[in-house]
Amino acid sequence: MYAPQPADLTLSLSMPQQPLGPVPTGTSRIPGFRSVPRTGVIHVMHRAQTLGFTPDHPEWANLGQGAPSTAQLPDAPQRINCDAWDQEYAPVAGRQDLRMAVAEFYNHFHRQGQRSKYTWRNVCIAPGGRAALTRVAAALGNINLGHFIPDYTAYEELLSVFRSFTPIPIRLDPATAYRTAPSILEREIVSRGLGALLASNPSNPTGRLVAGEELRQWVELSRSYSCALIMDEFYSHYLYGKRDLRVSAAEFVEEVDKDPVLVVDGVTKNWRYPGWRVGWIVGPSAVIEAVASAGSFLDGGANHPLQRAAIKLLSPEGARREIAAIKTEFSNKRDYLLGELARLGFVIEAVPEGGFYIWASLKALPEEFRDAMVFFERALEEKVIVVPGVFFDVNPDRRRPHSCYRDHIRLSFGPDMEELRRGVTGLERMFRSRVRR
Repeated sequence: MYAPQPADLTLSLSMPQQPLGPVPTGTSRIPGFRSVPRTGVIHVMHRAQTLGFTPDHPEWANLGQGAPSTAQLPDAPQRINCDAWDQEYAPVAGRQDLRMAVAEFYNHFHRQGQRSKYTWRNVCIAPGGRAALTRVAAALGNINLGHFIPDYTAYEELLSVFRSFTPIPIRLDPATAYRTAPSILEREIVSRGLGALLASNPSNPTGRLVAGEELRQWVELSRSYSCALIMDEFYSHYLYGKRDLRVSAAEFVEEVDKDPVLVVDGVTKNWRYPGWRVGWIVGPSAVIEAVASAGSFLDGGANHPLQRAAIKLLSPEGARREIAAIKTEFSNKRDYLLGELARLGFVIEAVPEGGFYIWASLKALPEEFRDAMVFFERALEEKVIVVPGVFFDVNPDRRRPHSCYRDHIRLSFGPDMEELRRGVTGLERMFRSRVRR
């Protein structure tokens, strides 16, 4: 049974009005982030749990709960049979047993032999990756936040909604296969005064991967310049060639409670359970307290039963088998789709080193297919779905008048091989149809 989490006093709760309880002092602040208060009811429940409250405790009376009784009522339909805890709200930071399982997962795969280890206090569970990233964004302070283009399409709205930080775009060059050398990154951090940097790794959509010595230098730059590094690692099990089993910035963190490095991941992609919507944030405990507090008003916490079910997915042996199977299957699909796209005349500026997407240029196709939006509509006529490149031109509030990647599309080799073949056949039909028009 889930055990209530003890009080985490690593971050001061600067309440906007009169505090609802004692405010911890002596906080160690992490660059780039601010103190975030919990909403009233969640603050109350958090305090009660620190003093021993549980929903089934015979000595407690919860007259502050914001949920109805989950007991069977006379003449009501039979309740769904499940663990009593699963019918209650989970703690907004997540079940402690799942938080511990996530911490142990990173310690096993990325922190062997290191003195500083992650604990449950370094993990926050969220209802999916978007919710995790939204919590992080809500906890950022008044800083310049660097982000790359192209990058994950959902970043655009994420960076538009919150006004406490200023998004600063860093455009990646196709001539360098969309890579950013550490020396270039250092220049961007210093010249643009970045307080944080957001990046998907491996990248969605290009498949660019930052690993090994290059990733170590990124983490070192984050530490040296007090620039928080927010790494979206949702595709870190999809690596190709002679690479490590998986990649994470967690490997190069020296002090888990001091280095301003956050890792965002979940079961959606890396464990192939997209419908579960169980994600997490790993980082300094002070930041974890802040993002958990942000969750108290943004989403209220992750699904309780699925959190419990996700624990077994994080066993090192099970994860190792899953990752190995992914590499074998998705390597074959990547190679197939790369070959077919080259045959059809697409230009691939960067062979994906990770993830399961191919970022394809349309510039060598017949002129009528070089506009990505037109290509998208024509492909739909053949029952083939692709994503136009303009959606990965992360441009919050449309502050830039011009748009990039009108001649790029993203294609996924996430589906089964049979579906990939069906998609290629559809694209071939589309190209043949130009002759008949």
